[in-house]
Amino acid sequence: MSDAPYAVVTGGGTSGHVLPALAVAEGLVARGHDPSTIHYAGCERGIETRLLPDTPFPHHFYDVDGFQRSLSKRNLSFVPKMWRARREAIERFRPAPPKVVVSVGGYASMPSVFAARKLGIPVVVVSYDLKPGRASQVAAKRAAACAVAFPDSPLPRATRTGAPVRRSILDVDRVADRSAARAELGLPDDRFVVAIMGGSQGSGVLNEAVWNWLDRVGDDATLAIRHAVGERFIERAPDARDGADGVLYQPIGYEPRMPLVYAAADVLVGRGGASTVHEVAATGTPAVLVPWAASADDHQTLNVRWLADDGAAVMLPESDVARLGDVLDELRGDDARRDELARRAAEAGEVHRSGALARLVESVADGTD
Repeated sequence: MSDAPYAVVTGGGTSGHVLPALAVAEGLVARGHDPSTIHYAGCERGIETRLLPDTPFPHHFYDVDGFQRSLSKRNLSFVPKMWRARREAIERFRPAPPKVVVSVGGYASMPSVFAARKLGIPVVVVSYDLKPGRASQVAAKRAAACAVAFPDSPLPRATRTGAPVRRSILDVDRVADRSAARAELGLPDDRFVVAIMGGSQGSGVLNEAVWNWLDRVGDDATLAIRHAVGERFIERAPDARDGADGVLYQPIGYEPRMPLVYAAADVLVGRGGASTVHEVAATGTPAVLVPWAASADDHQTLNVRWLADDGAAVMLPESDVARLGDVLDELRGDDARRDELARRAAEAGEVHRSGALARLVESVADGTD
């Protein structure tokens, strides 16, 4: 780095870390910081290598691997790769250290966090899961502050700031934007639209449940389904259907236009990752959320309960995913319940609009906390 950045925002691997990192960066830009002074640090194996080039933020990717919970040869490379990446981060920071390193978690965040510790650069941990991940727990032990999305966080020096949600999501108006969003996505105005998002990698169990439902509703000319199946599953997906004689079906590998999806959908089906949960709340979208059963410490169930326990989303356990079609049929026929889900979700999402997260980062960077 030739000129010292104001902040390095770090984390990555999946969109569940990359999108919140970009939201943090955008929040600092909204506070008046030039995008060229907000640097992103991720990993070479992550989706950030596709997403960052289209942003105004300088970026760097480290060669690191995550630690696998099951036996895996990849674990043999975890320590040496992390050590080399830490050394590389120190070499990058030392000539022009940033004022603050902001970690959104995940193994991709650790080289920058370890380098910041070595050089005495303050760290802010941003935790948006109800149960913080291991990388966030490690980083938080010596962090200057922790910005958290939920009350009663177990992290030290925690301030509830709401979750990092991208400006394009916060700006969604589901009433005013509906028709234009549908036109851009190729979805008719006069159909009931269900959007299915299985995360950036896709979900096999969710896909199978959707495809079973698709077989059942194939003749329904009043229904449209936009289905992000995951690029690893796209070759197995049924053919697209144009809706000429029944359901309109749009299978895609990865969904890059989520603001349009939130505006266009009557109901969204998703997993329980923090980004999905907080975006559903921020946009006030009626949603059926299916927590990933194998998530670490079952944190996705905890995330979804934040909404479901308040009547702001429908939680469908993965063990009951075969009922997805029935749940969608019920919601489709109950306008009042969908309206109530949307209202309660929007109320829960108000905390994300405060701008408190960017102000906390600034206070640490400027030494005023």
